[in-house]
Amino acid sequence: MRHVIALDVGGTGMKAALVGVDTEPSPDRPGTPRPGAPGHPALLHQARRATGRERGPDAVVEDILDFAAELRAYGEERFGTSALAAGVAVPGIVDARNGVAVYAANLGWRDVPLRRLLGERLGGVPVALGHDVRTGGLAEGRIGAGRGADRFLFVPLGTGIAGAIGIDGGVEEGAHGFAGEIGHIVVRPGGAPCPCGQRGCLERFASAAAVSQAWAEASGDPGADAADCAKAVESGDPRALAVWQEAVDALADGLVTALTLLDPRTLIIGGGLAEAGETLFTPLRAAVERRVTFQKLPSIVPAALGDTAGCLGAGLLARDLLNPTSTTPRR
Repeated sequence: MRHVIALDVGGTGMKAALVGVDTEPSPDRPGTPRPGAPGHPALLHQARRATGRERGPDAVVEDILDFAAELRAYGEERFGTSALAAGVAVPGIVDARNGVAVYAANLGWRDVPLRRLLGERLGGVPVALGHDVRTGGLAEGRIGAGRGADRFLFVPLGTGIAGAIGIDGGVEEGAHGFAGEIGHIVVRPGGAPCPCGQRGCLERFASAAAVSQAWAEASGDPGADAADCAKAVESGDPRALAVWQEAVDALADGLVTALTLLDPRTLIIGGGLAEAGETLFTPLRAAVERRVTFQKLPSIVPAALGDTAGCLGAGLLARDLLNPTSTTPRR
């Protein structure tokens, strides 16, 4: 069974898989074959473990290398063959072209040559390194909610907000690796300060972290979070409705700026805040529609792959190394 190694490294945990080379993961049931559809299996083996960042950045790197080596050994034992390539998705600033994790505040990394280190640990197999959001966007575009769209924008709403710009089966990196940083569009000039140095950035108003903070203050419960706010919205709590609408309006402002520049066919919204379902999507679609003038209104849909998107995308990056000209057909 020909396969590649896929790793998705987060701030607190790592997700990993062995992905079949000759088939694609099913968008309907990641990890299982799609019945009757040649070319569509999937995740042959999955594993998770803690990132262990409390032990320092060097220990995290060593854990990644050890995890990849264990996956390689498992594949050799289970399938009788070594992994042909590896893909890894990491947070922060990533130089995908040179295979360097340039900076990751939550992992304490600076200029980690992760592609070279993984290649050496895995016996010289080719390794692809990608940004976590763009890698997740690649998976959503090829096998998830953006499948069939020639242009899409994937926006996960988590602790922060980032974006992945999908074009014809690939994801735009940008000249300096910053393409898609929609969370740092200023939507409220002079507003709350952002760690990036600006004031009024989108992620200070519409991320899951921002909604959690606003609802904790409004409700008087320091332990309340965005999921609690969504439940209060569904029950008609006027304080929650005000917090939620402020976030939706800020998000709509940022998304309309992005669609004005990028003209995507589909907007894919993921991350923790999207788990609220229509509590988010119904007012968001209405808010975006109110704001568009000459722009073509895109489809606004929830992400399909959940927290497996990064790992699936890392597998796709690895497979692309084996056949660089191959992309999923678009219509």
